Amino acid sequence: MTAEAPPVLRLAELIRASDSVVALTGAGISVPSGIPDFRSPGTGLWANVDPMEVAHIDVFRSDPERFWHFYGDRFQTLEHKQPNDAHTALATLEAAGLLDAVVTQNIDRLHGRAGTRELIEVHGTIEHSSCLRCGAQYPLADVRARQRADEAGIPRCDCQSPLKPDVVLFGEYLPADALRQAEELASGADLLLCVGSSLEVYPVAQLPAITLSAGGQVAIITQGRTPFDDRAAVRCGGDVVHELAAVTEALGLRRSPPRGPAAPTRSASA
Repeated sequence: MTAEAPPVLRLAELIRASDSVVALTGAGISVPSGIPDFRSPGTGLWANVDPMEVAHIDVFRSDPERFWHFYGDRFQTLEHKQPNDAHTALATLEAAGLLDAVVTQNIDRLHGRAGTRELIEVHGTIEHSSCLRCGAQYPLADVRARQRADEAGIPRCDCQSPLKPDVVLFGEYLPADALRQAEELASGADLLLCVGSSLEVYPVAQLPAITLSAGGQVAIITQGRTPFDDRAAVRCGGDVVHELAAVTEALGLRRSPPRGPAAPTRSASA
């Protein structure tokens, strides 16, 4: 493959030549599914609200009604979203033995729905919420029903304490086990494929540097600029769906249908 070949063809060749490929995904992979990213002017999740006033652990503890007024709307937005062809393309790569795992910053469950098996959700998931007092955990549908039934709009545990979504809020650390697994994968990867991430939110943004320091390569598929553009072996700046579809086509792969419920993901609640 020559240096003049289109980026997607060079990326396909890199994937084919790598013994270990790991994907790191951010909000941009879910935008085609109708989920807004965080900071795009006018449309981003934080465009019209200060996250420190609605999505901070201190707000959850001091004013759960205010917290759940925001998060209830967020859950309603995410609950019925479906994977797009970019999610499916990564599942197809994994099914073909060309992708070891997906590390995602997203909480939307779409990788699992697309059929990804080896999935590390470093920011948690909306799949369930937990009680910080007794440790009971409830699935999303139950949480939504409890929220609707509560006069203040707060989903409550059977012990009557407010439930907390099992996602990492502002003011919380990432789950240590999930972060450790992500770092181990990045360190062992011949190729870290970064999809739809600005690579600016730490500590996850350090994963490309870990791969590069260990002698691996980084490939980037995202429309915005990233701090690693100049160090990437391949940089694809088009739509993530089209770019990943072109990569799988170049590899001669057919899109895999979802393979049923995925095995439990390696995530941890906040």
